[in-house]
Amino acid sequence: MNKKLRWITETAVMLALLVALQFFTKPMGQLVTGSCVNAVLAVSVLFAGLYSGLTVALVSPVLAFLLGIAPQLLTVPAIMLGNAAFVLVLHFIAGKARKNIASQLVAWVSAAAVKFGVLYAIVVWLICDVLSQTLLANGALKAPMLKVLPVNFGITQLFTALIGGGVALAIAPVLRKALKK
Repeated sequence: MNKKLRWITETAVMLALLVALQFFTKPMGQLVTGSCVNAVLAVSVLFAGLYSGLTVALVSPVLAFLLGIAPQLLTVPAIMLGNAAFVLVLHFIAGKARKNIASQLVAWVSAAAVKFGVLYAIVVWLICDVLSQTLLANGALKAPMLKVLPVNFGITQLFTALIGGGVALAIAPVLRKALKK
């Protein structure tokens, strides 16, 4: 199979898996759904490469919004940036060091911390704190979301990124071996 077709196929499979996981785990709550999403993001970048990981990272928040998982359209760009940061850190630290467990562990924890930091800074600090009154006044943000967003984009994001990244680090080598990649 040529490289472009393989990339398209792998990315499409990751997106399909992500949509299915978001749909079926939505009733189980953010911890389960977020962990599954982060696992797919991490497997995408560790197995299929940077561009596949970034594609999944940028498309998944749109799908989450369409499925009613992302609380407001306002959060979609923030989630895109958080996901992209997660994928980039994993790629640049762990992607090149498949056999180096220490580098993979550093990448895993770093990627989770960076994603948490990006989402916290944009959603909790910028949207809910700095811009909240303006966003409420122009109708871009609903008052009840000021209580929900800090919870959803707080420490839970760190936990879901750690869980998903850990699962992916365990799965990616098995996938590579099974598919001889």
